[in-house]
Amino acid sequence: MHPPQDAISTNLSLSQRNFGIDLLRGFSILFVVIHHLAMSFRLPLQPSLAGEFLSKRIINGISFNGYESVFLFFVLSGFLITQRCLQTYGELSAINWRQFYRQRFSRIFPLLALLLVVLSLMHLFGVDGYVVQEKGQTLWRALLSALGLHLNWYEGQTTWLPAAWDVLWSLSIEEVFYLAFPMFCTVLSRRWLVAALLILAFSLPWTREAIIGNEIWKEKAHLPGMSAIAFGVLTALLAQVWKTSEQFARTIAVLGGMGLIAIYFFGSEIWKVIHGYSMLILCLSACLLVFAAQRLTPRSRWGWQWLANMGRLSYEIYLTHMFIVLSVCTAYRAYFGGNMRWTFVVYVPVVVACLLLGAVLERWVSTPAMRSLRSRTLGK
Repeated sequence: MHPPQDAISTNLSLSQRNFGIDLLRGFSILFVVIHHLAMSFRLPLQPSLAGEFLSKRIINGISFNGYESVFLFFVLSGFLITQRCLQTYGELSAINWRQFYRQRFSRIFPLLALLLVVLSLMHLFGVDGYVVQEKGQTLWRALLSALGLHLNWYEGQTTWLPAAWDVLWSLSIEEVFYLAFPMFCTVLSRRWLVAALLILAFSLPWTREAIIGNEIWKEKAHLPGMSAIAFGVLTALLAQVWKTSEQFARTIAVLGGMGLIAIYFFGSEIWKVIHGYSMLILCLSACLLVFAAQRLTPRSRWGWQWLANMGRLSYEIYLTHMFIVLSVCTAYRAYFGGNMRWTFVVYVPVVVACLLLGAVLERWVSTPAMRSLRSRTLGK
């Protein structure tokens, strides 16, 4: 007797985790948390005592690459979702789209719903930093945009929502892509699907630069984010048919790592030369690292397990980290006032708290709700 496909997918996701990819996911969410912490202080680490020991390039590279890290996560998401589909169905053309949507819903919706309930209550109680109050914005439209997967568009038409709402812009892009993904997989042949994905992926510099006069929409438009996801899908398709040597995998891993370092720490210089094409370097570097991780499959190392755990819990951390970031920044200002010299001391505790909160939510909300929803659909 064969196990149901949902069970197969769940078992694959749990038993075949790749430590290297979890590290990349952890790296991505770590830089997002640090970026939002630096932005909430309105200052990087530079004015603190840490700035006396670290160069401005390192400080800025660590503090202000949250946007790039979201695009890195887009690539990883496209790869992982596609790889899981290939493992489950063999070919993308064989995707069971109803099952695909059920799995996405059971993974994404429970924690999203809880988050929106909490944010709505904080808005209604007038908690500072959580009230939707900018001109043209209302609570019900913010809720509709989050549930309707167009919060990024809503912000582009109005302005930024409160920070704990704002993080949902990337979820809107990602889930709109996955709404269309199974339909294109079943309608298009593999050749035409690959061609469409290549066009979407390499359109990234033009689709982003074509937006003029609206910086919010330029940053959060659907097509540039979907381009990054398309890179991940293409990498998974390539990994299915091309089995490289370990030596070659190590080589492209080095190249990928060099590419990420260049974008994160020399991004301004690269931008002056190639402008929007720098995002292509970011996405291609991520593809190289992900592709290499499939061949190298690094073993878990205790010293880096915390970062891999952040990767495993990246969804939970991403949706909820602003609660901790904003609370800590408020507490710091209440105690230290405008003295920013000691801001560096809160970074490690914030990361630890985000990791612990993510673990609690994964254990008591995400996983139980996901299993409950999937067991109900399997019973029908």
